[in-house]
Amino acid sequence: MTALLAALWPLFALIVGGYALRLKGFPGDAFWPAAERLNYFILFPALLFSSLATAPLDNPALPRLALAVLLGLGVGWAVLLLARRVMGWPAARFGAVTQGVLRFNTYLGLAAIGSLFGKEGLAIAALMLALMVPTVNLLSVWSLTAERGVSARGLLLPMAKNPLILACLAGAAYNLAGLGLGGGIDRLLNLLAVASLPLGLLCVGAALQPRELGGELAALGWNCAARLLAMPALAFAVARLLGLPAMESSILVLFFALPTAPTAYVLTRQLGGDGHLMAGIITLQTLLSGATLVAVLALLQAGPG
Repeated sequence: MTALLAALWPLFALIVGGYALRLKGFPGDAFWPAAERLNYFILFPALLFSSLATAPLDNPALPRLALAVLLGLGVGWAVLLLARRVMGWPAARFGAVTQGVLRFNTYLGLAAIGSLFGKEGLAIAALMLALMVPTVNLLSVWSLTAERGVSARGLLLPMAKNPLILACLAGAAYNLAGLGLGGGIDRLLNLLAVASLPLGLLCVGAALQPRELGGELAALGWNCAARLLAMPALAFAVARLLGLPAMESSILVLFFALPTAPTAYVLTRQLGGDGHLMAGIITLQTLLSGATLVAVLALLQAGPG
């Protein structure tokens, strides 16, 4: 648990740092939009590609993991669609809400799983990531671009051009082709990937405007409760239903208990979503998850059985 907390506080520190830099006017207002684009089109796609290009896609546990992941995400997505119909959210708001509930902080998850379950746990996590990253990104793009009455072409074209989804598809195809990442390619991708998280967090902080988010406290509160409490409870129920082994169950629940991804802010800004709400969701979830993740891990000590 100490390792988990140690992995969390630097993330929030970077968010605060980005906010402080923006207040000081450093390095300038023109820097932040350019940094967002760099992360969205280059750095984070490199991370997704390299992760999927090296994931163990031939693992025999893949079918049951796929069922568990897709069932959990599917139930969550169905509830979100129902909520949108009831509340009448426009795509800009629905996209932020959706990412707050469905997306997850990959770096934090891998750090926690590595410390708790070692290499075997990381192998299972890689399989889940290969399934969850494309699915969650696809749903995120759809939620940000879909409006009532939009044609199928209007819905599919933004997703077909989205660099995150293209990176996922390319990484999986590269993996299945058995090409490998030799000759320094792995090193190049790693250098690009490791820059994506800190830059994304700084951009999140730079976009924070607390006065404008003052009227969003209720939305922030229930969104955090949905992500940090309801989603891990859903994952626990799915694990019990499918009878997953203890380690797979714990990793599934942990992924569903993580705060939303900092890169959700970049996607939201690029596709015209509610960036202010998204920034607030990321900040508050990251802060609250220090307590909720500890509680989830304590409950998982005895396993789902």
